[in-house]
Amino acid sequence: MGPGKAELLEAIMETGSISAACKAMDMSYRRAWSLVDEMNRCFKERIVVTSKGGAHGGGAEVTPYGREVLKRYREMMLATQQVAQAYMGRCKDSFVNE
Repeated sequence: MGPGKAELLEAIMETGSISAACKAMDMSYRRAWSLVDEMNRCFKERIVVTSKGGAHGGGAEVTPYGREVLKRYREMMLATQQVAQAYMGRCKDSFVNE
């Protein structure tokens, strides 16, 4: 999981489809599908499920497990940022003022 995959999952949640999500992100459909496939293969449960088109069109949905993975990723990134800021605060005397 990284920032691009997290953003893609959020876009899928907002739009309800991989196609609309990748358009909103200015990403190729091939790249978006590749990222979704990679996430679905790397985690113990599926992150995104898709439904085929038809009279009402297809779609994609981030699974409850996928939402939990995304939530934990966001929490980890926030904690990492807070630790980095605290560390930089302790090191500020080591930097040259411009």
